[in-house]
Formats: sequence, structure tokens, C-alpha cells
Amino acid sequence: MAWLVLVVSGGLEAVWAVALSKTEGFSRLLPSVVFLVAVVASMVGLGYALRTLPVGTAYAVWVGIGAALTVVYSMAVGDEPVSVVRLLLICGLVGCVIGLKLVH
Repeated sequence: MAWLVLVVSGGLEAVWAVALSKTEGFSRLLPSVVFLVAVVASMVGLGYALRTLPVGTAYAVWVGIGAALTVVYSMAVGDEPVSVVRLLLICGLVGCVIGLKLVH
């Protein structure tokens, strides 16, 4: 259960990162609310997962999922360029996250 919560929390990290970029210094209400809800939910989930998972592994997986999803989303909506090198590096990041799970 901790792994599932950790993966969802990593996804929420991407949500709050994207929402934060849309807040314009917290001057826009909806992105600010999405940011606040997602960041709290993400941290609560990470905290729950840390009850049973080692902090180094859990944090690396949480950040890796959030980073990969944030970059993929940004490329999908055209905010960042898409290239073969970027896609390979994201695959490498996801592979490392999976590897951390497998050696746990």
C-alpha cells in the first residue's frame, strides 16, 4: 500500500509543480488552490509512505516520478521542446525509479 500511495503522491508532485507555474505569484485563484491542495496531499502521501519505506528510496522515487511527469506534461502541451535525447533521459529516470523499487 505504501508504494501505491507513494506513486500517487509523486503524480501529485507534478500537479503542484505545474499549478505553481500557472499561479503568477499566487495572483490567480484556481491554480493557487490546485497548488495548495496538491502540495498538501502529496506531502501527506509521502509522509504516509515514509512510515514503512526507507527515506532515501521513497524520496528519490517521489521526486523522480514528479520530475518525469512534469517534463512529459510540459513537452505535451508545448511548453518545452521535445527531442530524442530528452525522451531517452526521461526513460533513464523512470528506469532508475523502477530500479530503486526493485532493489528495495
